[in-house]
Order: sequence, then structure tokens, then C-alpha cells
Amino acid sequence: MLKKFLLLFTALTLISQGAYAAEKKNKKEDHTTYEMLNLFGEVMERTKAGYVEEVTDQELIEQALNGMLSSLDPHSSYLDAESFNYMSEQTKGKFGGLGIEVTMDNGLVKVVSPIDDTPASKASLKSGDYITHIDGETVIGLNLNEAVAKLRGKIGSKVKLSIRREGEKPFDVTLKRQEIKIQSVKTEIKEDDILYIRISSFTEDNDKAISKAYENASKKLGEKLAGLIIDVRNNPGGLLDQAIAVSDLFLDKGEIVSTRSRNEQDNVKYSAHPGDITNGLPIVVIINEGSASASEIVAGALQDHHRAIILGEKSFGKGSVQTVIPLGDFGAMRLTTARYYTPSGRSIQAKGIEPDIEVLPAQVKPLENYGLSITESELSGALKNEEEETKNTSKKHKSSEEEISDYQLVRALDLVHALRLYKKNMENGLIPESSNTESVK
Repeated sequence: MLKKFLLLFTALTLISQGAYAAEKKNKKEDHTTYEMLNLFGEVMERTKAGYVEEVTDQELIEQALNGMLSSLDPHSSYLDAESFNYMSEQTKGKFGGLGIEVTMDNGLVKVVSPIDDTPASKASLKSGDYITHIDGETVIGLNLNEAVAKLRGKIGSKVKLSIRREGEKPFDVTLKRQEIKIQSVKTEIKEDDILYIRISSFTEDNDKAISKAYENASKKLGEKLAGLIIDVRNNPGGLLDQAIAVSDLFLDKGEIVSTRSRNEQDNVKYSAHPGDITNGLPIVVIINEGSASASEIVAGALQDHHRAIILGEKSFGKGSVQTVIPLGDFGAMRLTTARYYTPSGRSIQAKGIEPDIEVLPAQVKPLENYGLSITESELSGALKNEEEETKNTSKKHKSSEEEISDYQLVRALDLVHALRLYKKNMENGLIPESSNTESVK
């Protein structure tokens, strides 16, 4: 009995000592925090009083806030009221500037992707380009918000950018700022039987535009519709809810994406609703290194569910979630709060989406035979074909100049036709049922 009492007394003593030590440690940490806040105030006052140029309290505090957040990762930052309004305009599909999505990398401004039909895309800026100078001034030492502020300006004004591109000599390009009106979804019927959907960014009502385009194509082509191509190359992302909604159009069930935070109770899973608007038509998604964030969510979801073939190059790898927290009249803070995970549990962050079929950009040019080849019709005394020759060559076997220069798109078109043929052969019993057909659903 005495032995049990001594053990209990010892345990209670250790717990008491542990609690006291923890309380003392917390007090020490609190004390250190207060000391650091006092240090901040002292540095601010000394800077305000002794800096070579006059600086206001607001400027110092805003810079301090941005430094605190941007030091965490490239996507967290403080947004003043002007920057917050600009960001809100972007998600609505209308804003002023150059039409370029950028991030900071090793002290330089890195191009994530140019947006279609904007000054940046017309100047042939590419994903992976580095902007080293803006109007002759180095970007080294600037944070992302400061760099973006220099890129923006009065509509009609010009800005000179110094660019470094891998494998090329540094060069300058001058762009004219304009009001950017983004038509984020463009559609077209390719080769008379494929619906081509180009998504340049994920903005409001993308899912509605795609649904309408498919409905129109289905009415026009009927059973002739062979499949779809979804092109998200150089798409920097956008609204999470639109990435989910677009994925949901083509998925009948299952998880689309999940976000995992530091606190487990904040984890969220987004799932598809019943109904695939295409009823299982073949889909090919084209990605490249400029496909980021929301683009990667769509590609990852359709890939993991074997609903689409992903073709092109490895994507950008932005798999983090930013929450924008309004701060009243003082703008907002953008804070990284979670990571994205595909349905199979893959983290997109810094890895990106690997294509099922890697196709690098290339140009297809017909080879000249200089009249050295001879066909049957050119032989002396060759029999004539009794059937009347078709004057108009089928568009299916001829690509336009635009498609020939876009090798990735050409391969995607070929792949849709191959998937359609495979599916027909399956339905007609020409391929054994034991074959794995899940990937070409």
C-alpha cells in the first residue's frame, strides 16, 4: 500500500513539475513576443526618423506586413486596397495591364503564363521566361506586389521588359498596356467531328459556357461527334469553384479534389455529382509547364478517374491554396492555408501533373519530294478509275496551317479519333472484353 502511495505521489509531483515548466515556458514565449513587438516599434521609429528619405507610417507598416507574409512562401502576401481591387477584377474576367501571370523566383519575376489575346501573348512571352528589368530598372529587391505594380500602368502607356529565356540571349520587348477583357472559354469544331475547348483561365461561369458549347456541338453533329479536347496550356488557374465545376461536367461520381490544412478539421473534399454531360465520349486534355493551380486540379481529377488522356508536358506544380482575408479599408491578406490533392492522394505542389503521353512542342512541315516519286496514275497506259474523283479533299486528313504549327494539338486530334475507333471496336465486339478499357471510358 505504501509503495502504491509513493508511486502515486511521484507521478503527481512529475505532472505538477511538468505543468509548471510548461507555464513558465509559455510566459517566457509571451515575454519574448512582447519584446519582439517592442523591437518592431523601435526599428520603425528609428527608420522613420533617420532614413535618407521621408517615409510614412503607412508605408512602413504595409511593407512590414508584406515582408512577414511573403517570406513564408511565394504566394502569401499583403494586398493594399488597390491591389485587392485589381485581383477582384481579374477573377471577373476584366482588368487593365499586360495580361501576364507572374511569380517571384530567386529574386526575379518569373512568367507563369501569358493570357490569350493580350499584349504579353502577342509579344510571344513564354512560361518560364524571367523578367530581369522593368523600364531599365532591376527587379532584384522588389517583392511580387511591387513588381506587379510596376508592370501595371495607365492604359495605352508602354513598358519595356528585359527578358531572359533558357537557351537564348537576353532581349528586350516593349508592350503597350491595355484593358484586358478575357474571354476565358473559346470553342471550335475541329476536323468536323471534335469539340475543341480552350480555357485560358478559370473565371466566373466557365462551366456554363462549356455546357452550352457542348450542347450546341451535340445538336449540330449528333452521333458524328467523336470527342472533346480541353486545352489548358498556359492557363495560370483562377477560381477553385470553377475548376471543380468544370471537372464535375465530365465525372459521374467520386472525389474531384481535396484540400488539406494544418488543422485536420479544416480539411475539405469536393465530390462530383451524378451525370457526365458527354455520356463517356473520349476526352484529351492538353497541358504544359504554364498550366497551373486550377488547371492542374482539372487535369489531375480527370486523369485519376481515367476519364481523360492527359497529353503534353508536365504542368507548373502550384498545389497550394490561398485564402484571401479582407481587412476592411486596408485591403486584404492572401495566406497559404492548405495544399491540393488529386483524388488518388497525389500532392500537386512542386510536382505538377505528369502527362500520360508526353508531346513536346514542334512544327510539322511537309517534305519536298522534288518530283522524284511516281504514282500508279503517272505510269504509261495506267487504267483509269471509273469512280468520279472527289473534288474537295476531306478535312479530316488535312490540317490547317494553324494546326500544323501546333504539333501538340495535332497529336490530340489524332488521339481522340483513335480513342473513338477503339470504343467502337469494343462495342462491336472486335476487342476482347478482358482488355482494360477503363482508361478510354
